[in-house]
Amino acid sequence: MKTAEKLLDYLESLKPKKFSVVVMPDFFLDRFVSLEHTLPQFCNILEKSISRKGGALDGYKQFEFRGGNAVNTAAALAALGAKVYPIIHTSKLGKQLIKYYLEPLNVDLSYIDSSGRLSITTALEFPSENGKINVMLRDLGSLENFGPANLTEREYELIEKSDYVCVFNWAGTRRYGTELAKNVFQHVKNRGKGKTYYDPADPNPNKEKIPQLVKEVLLSDLVDVLSLNENEAVCYGSQVEPEIANKVGKVKLEELAMEAAETIAKHVKSRIDLHTTVFSASFKSETKTVVPAFNVKVLRATGAGDAWNAGNIFADFHNFPDDIRLTFANAVAAYYISNPEAKHPTLKNLESFCRRILGNEKTC
Repeated sequence: MKTAEKLLDYLESLKPKKFSVVVMPDFFLDRFVSLEHTLPQFCNILEKSISRKGGALDGYKQFEFRGGNAVNTAAALAALGAKVYPIIHTSKLGKQLIKYYLEPLNVDLSYIDSSGRLSITTALEFPSENGKINVMLRDLGSLENFGPANLTEREYELIEKSDYVCVFNWAGTRRYGTELAKNVFQHVKNRGKGKTYYDPADPNPNKEKIPQLVKEVLLSDLVDVLSLNENEAVCYGSQVEPEIANKVGKVKLEELAMEAAETIAKHVKSRIDLHTTVFSASFKSETKTVVPAFNVKVLRATGAGDAWNAGNIFADFHNFPDDIRLTFANAVAAYYISNPEAKHPTLKNLESFCRRILGNEKTC
């Protein structure tokens, strides 16, 4: 039986339970600038404009959207019925934008601090032979200095009572990212009741501090679930086993990511969850489960990992078997990346999605 068929059986009989999730610490206002020029062509256009002392360049499609791992995951979780509490430090405008994006989903916004600076990303989308390539220009705003000192007693009480406590975007919290994860997860272990969920995201913007992160957080007993994509798995796996780094470019990325995730799992008590464009997998000590991704038309890549994390958390809370949990997370991500309006699915949406996929025989 295909995993999609098994998932559909689970969805049809599922009686969802209420659960609470804390997500922190990032919200970005993302602006995408779509360029039809190659990099040399665009540089030539800029040089000509600068030689004329600047001026307007018309005809570039742009749009703004909700960004940040924490806020994107919050939106996806809320669509699935979870009660979500973002802890974020932003500006007054940032809080209004978060309200615009999340208030219709019944997300609790009472833990948003609006006394700081907005985090902004401008993504330049260049065409390439393999599709669009994004170059992201980031102003980290208040996220850069976010750390344990930003957490109040009220927020620690929330952390203690929640079923899941999720920390994202380690590199964005450039100064105190490792301290934040250690402090929050240690508090959960000492005084909380829930699980700790960590997706540190792309570490390269803060690569000089990666060894400290691996030693003090990833290899500790503080993380229940460590969520990684291909590049992140290879990066962190290379810290545990240097030979992995020597295989970069010589082995397919997905294969190397699988090896890296397995290597990490042998050194930690955490469950390692790997999500790629081809498959997703879970590793725990000596066991592993691998499930293929859904074959859908990809309309966007940004935010796919956040949707996957939301599905993974929901299925984990409801004690889905590993193969069904991974398939559920794949379905949530596939729905999102193929939805023309960039909407996250409800449970009913996912049922319809699975029926449609099965009818078209588009599972891998």
